[in-house]
Amino acid sequence: MYTLIFLIAAVMTSPKLEVSSTAFKHNGSIPSDYTCEGKNINPALEIKNIPTAAKSLAVIMDDPDAPNGTFVHWVTWNLPVKEIIPENSSPGTEGNNGRGNKGYMGPCPPSGTHHYHFKVYALDTSLDLKAGATKAELESAMKSHILAQGETVGVYKKTKP
Repeated sequence: MYTLIFLIAAVMTSPKLEVSSTAFKHNGSIPSDYTCEGKNINPALEIKNIPTAAKSLAVIMDDPDAPNGTFVHWVTWNLPVKEIIPENSSPGTEGNNGRGNKGYMGPCPPSGTHHYHFKVYALDTSLDLKAGATKAELESAMKSHILAQGETVGVYKKTKP
């Protein structure tokens, strides 16, 4: 009984990752360089409050406003435990985005303004997951290994139809 209470308390008090980007403010507009209308490169992400027990990081970027349901733009894992994921790079293993290609795919909404969630996970291990895995496969693999997580959200509306 005491073990269960201790585990619940540990989970409830685990730190939340503070995720931000130097490219945009939380809920702010994503600059076109990071979209299909620009260079189509990932923005730098800054992560604070990473637990000391973390062995790797993972990132999922998706768009819940997509017309056919949530669209996956970026899946990457086994990133080194550092406070910055640099712009235009993923030093980890790349999964498949919603188009079935490995790597980052910038915002490119068909119409209207969409919200892009950059979710970062601190894991207690490196994952034995092959490149090209999907978001669902990553979520399944890291399910029992998440020490902390956090996210930042950016918005984007295409300037050209």
